[in-house]
Amino acid sequence: MIEDEERGSIGAPREEGVDRRAAAETVERELVMMFRRARNLSTTVAAHVHPDLDPASYSLLLMIDDAGPLRGMDVADRTGLDKSTVSRQIATLVDLNLLERAPDPDDGRARRIQLSELGRERLSKVRAERRKHLHGEFASWSTQDLKDLARLLGKLNTMI
Repeated sequence: MIEDEERGSIGAPREEGVDRRAAAETVERELVMMFRRARNLSTTVAAHVHPDLDPASYSLLLMIDDAGPLRGMDVADRTGLDKSTVSRQIATLVDLNLLERAPDPDDGRARRIQLSELGRERLSKVRAERRKHLHGEFASWSTQDLKDLARLLGKLNTMI
């Protein structure tokens, strides 16, 4: 077999490199489209939770729902946002009655934020509607396709 420093065996590695590059470019395009659609969906879903809720604050609400009561400083650490941005978002969510401040049981001087009853109700309703919609969309997918997608998304999430 003829070897070449750049290509290895004649033909196969170059084709593999071209195919890999094309596949990577397709993944990039699809990710851009997915992120754009996700941003649009977040805007729509946020409005269903509360008409004055912006997508960034909706994301914060989801995180607090998943994590449970948190200090503002912990929210800033988890989101990578600066403390003042997180404070403003929390204040807005408290004003919209979607979050509430509660005493921190570990430190009497500190406060934790958590979903209010209204926030819990609205978020639960929106999540149930979204889940029902997704289940309908995935109805034609095989169980193996769903498992493969879940595995690959998990792998992607560790990279991002």
